[in-house]
Amino acid sequence: MNGLANVPSCRVLVLNRNWQAVNIVGVRRAFGLLCQDHARVINTLSGDFAPLDAAEWIAYSMEHGPHKEDEVIHTVRMKILIPKVLLLRSFDRLPITEIKFNRENVFIRDNYTCQYTGKRCRAADLTLDHVIPRERGGKTSWENIVTCRRDINSLKANQLPHEAGLRLIRKPIKPKWRPFSAVAASSEIEQEWRHFLPVGERSAS
Repeated sequence: MNGLANVPSCRVLVLNRNWQAVNIVGVRRAFGLLCQDHARVINTLSGDFAPLDAAEWIAYSMEHGPHKEDEVIHTVRMKILIPKVLLLRSFDRLPITEIKFNRENVFIRDNYTCQYTGKRCRAADLTLDHVIPRERGGKTSWENIVTCRRDINSLKANQLPHEAGLRLIRKPIKPKWRPFSAVAASSEIEQEWRHFLPVGERSAS
């Protein structure tokens, strides 16, 4: 599916082969796993939770959707429903507790909220800020990187927060949770995920 265009920013829950939630990925990564036959779609739309491979999911998309409210990706020749849940074919372990340091996981840690203004924003309106600028010895680490609105980041430039009249709403720390636990904690659980999350996370809303 190299012809994907206008890919939405929604996310997909990933289960290991024991049906335990292990990760959350973006749409491109989800379809990569599906098309490489590393995973199958759990059909949450039909209500029977049947695992479908890539060809079966495309056929289902063509036959049953999309409806107006469904999220889809567009290829050159068709519209394919975006799955809510994937089931890995071979991975059967639970994830390690340490989370990978990257842009998306910083956003998740900070609940897509600018750490200087407290305003929650779309990912497209956010960027990462070095609290202590790199030019002044600041490191690219969990403890020195925060989610920041783009306009605030431009205002701060290479200054320390107090020099720009800014104050952090909380001290950045290295998280101890797994990605799907972070989303549960931030109350952004898709309805279709609730069947597959541990009881404590299932109730977040």
